[in-house]
Amino acid sequence: MKLAKLSLAAMVVAGLASSSFAASDTLADAFKNGKVTGELRAWYFDRDTGASNPTTSTPGATGTLGKGNADIFSTGVMLSYVTDSLYGLSLGTTFQGSYAPFADKDAKNLYAADMYGSGAALSEAYVTYTLGNTTAKVGRQFITSPLVNSSGSRMFKEAFQAAVLINTDLPNTTLVAGYSDRFQGRTSDYDKSVAGGDSEMPSFKKEAVFYGTGAANGGSNVFGFDGAYTAAAINKSITNLTLTGQYLFVNDVELTQGGDANVFYAEGNYVLPLSNAKVLFDATYRGSRTSNATFDSFHVEGDMYQGRVGFSELAGFNASFAYSTVSSGQSVLLGAGNGPTTYTAPLIKGAEVTSGANTDAYKVEVGYDFTKVGVTGLKVLGQYIKINQDASFAAVGAILNNVSSDTKTKYWEGQIAYDIPSLKGLTLSLEYESATKDVASASSTDFNEMRFRANYKF
Repeated sequence: MKLAKLSLAAMVVAGLASSSFAASDTLADAFKNGKVTGELRAWYFDRDTGASNPTTSTPGATGTLGKGNADIFSTGVMLSYVTDSLYGLSLGTTFQGSYAPFADKDAKNLYAADMYGSGAALSEAYVTYTLGNTTAKVGRQFITSPLVNSSGSRMFKEAFQAAVLINTDLPNTTLVAGYSDRFQGRTSDYDKSVAGGDSEMPSFKKEAVFYGTGAANGGSNVFGFDGAYTAAAINKSITNLTLTGQYLFVNDVELTQGGDANVFYAEGNYVLPLSNAKVLFDATYRGSRTSNATFDSFHVEGDMYQGRVGFSELAGFNASFAYSTVSSGQSVLLGAGNGPTTYTAPLIKGAEVTSGANTDAYKVEVGYDFTKVGVTGLKVLGQYIKINQDASFAAVGAILNNVSSDTKTKYWEGQIAYDIPSLKGLTLSLEYESATKDVASASSTDFNEMRFRANYKF
């Protein structure tokens, strides 16, 4: 277990790792010397949204599908194969499969968009080519970056059909460029289009999750689009300082009459090493802009500013305090996929609750690694988050991801994870969230969720 923190460096490692530098001499050797990796999963989720279980499940019925309480047990497998490099070329594939044998009607309704979907999918099928310090990766693939991110918190990890180019010619600098035209969600109902909760395995579509828009399109945050482009840079020229910037352009977004989205990200991370610990200083800007009157009426031209200070490796302890604030009357698009995060995002609920218009959020986090007291592989984490979102109204159009009454929500999050030393590759983890939402002139709502995961990597 470690703090969830997105990094373009992860994208770079993923891209470069797919090509082995110990190249084979023949095509037969490239396949024979390829590498197989995999993961077996058994997950149990129990969610109570604080609302009654639905009596209907009409596609796109906002406020009906996805409410209530239910639990689900899912088993899954992820199997990857990457060939060895031949003249700089290599091939890679990843299959994902899932089966929920005991899901009842309530579970199918509640988890249709994110967990319930039996079957198998070819989520990665790509070719990479490396020439000098440049690597190109083309095809279906998982992507990890601040603005384009494949969430892996559900049984099916999200994927993009994309082309990604990575270059490290400049000293202490990594440059990234990418294009994507299709997206694979978590289930076939990730866009709330399936009747009766009968979701299945996901497929690639010309639509994607645009995180930060809330339940804007038929009860989902999914919009069709006609291609998305991104460019990014990481620089480590200054000792202990990492600077990251990324830009995302999404062409012809659905329901906007040809409107485009522009999304921006800038981050600075400074580590101050001490004799017995590290002090951490982080700052981030996120922003989004739209291109025409119809898209402007959605009011997602917001700015988000975040700051975080903390420490790590202090006798096994780490801790941090974070704050984020969003523009008045304008929400922020966080990016494509459910993976983008914020400093103040709750462990389970996720970042979208921090990116709405008129939102201020605070987060305190504390963790401990029991390796320091002789229990290798055992780690714990605790979080307290307070999110205040003031009511906002638009004279024209609707503010996506807003609230109509002042809302205050408190989250208590806990996680315990154990990498079992006696069986290498096996990890057990338990996460729990308890939250209370107070809405002005209304009664408070309590909701909670528990997630248990057993993963075996080989």
